[in-house]
Amino acid sequence: MREQYMEAVLAVAALIPSARVLSYGDIAALLDCGGPRQVGAVMSAQGSDAPWWRVIRASGAAPLCHEGRALRHYREEGTALRGDVGAVVPAGKAVPWRVDMRVARWNPAEADFDAIDAITALLKEADASTD
Repeated sequence: MREQYMEAVLAVAALIPSARVLSYGDIAALLDCGGPRQVGAVMSAQGSDAPWWRVIRASGAAPLCHEGRALRHYREEGTALRGDVGAVVPAGKAVPWRVDMRVARWNPAEADFDAIDAITALLKEADASTD
């Protein structure tokens, strides 16, 4: 995977405020590049230093195999959740809760879009230089 794309995905993830989330597809759309799987691959491979719990599936499900850690972050930040967040779930079983995407999805402000546009411009510039 191109380093510039990874950096762009991580830069957008870093912009997501506390208690807000974006889906993998949301980030791909903001960058106008790649898709949910590519964003997911970046977050899986390189996202440990980013607020990875804020980048989730469009259904509101937390990143696979990190649901417990993500839930701790969501509770600390006050992220809107739905379902039974208190259920004890055996390892390997689906959790009975999700982030409430309708409430928690981040809607960037104008200044945020300026930052996202700058990230996208750098990504496109890198693409143009490799053509």
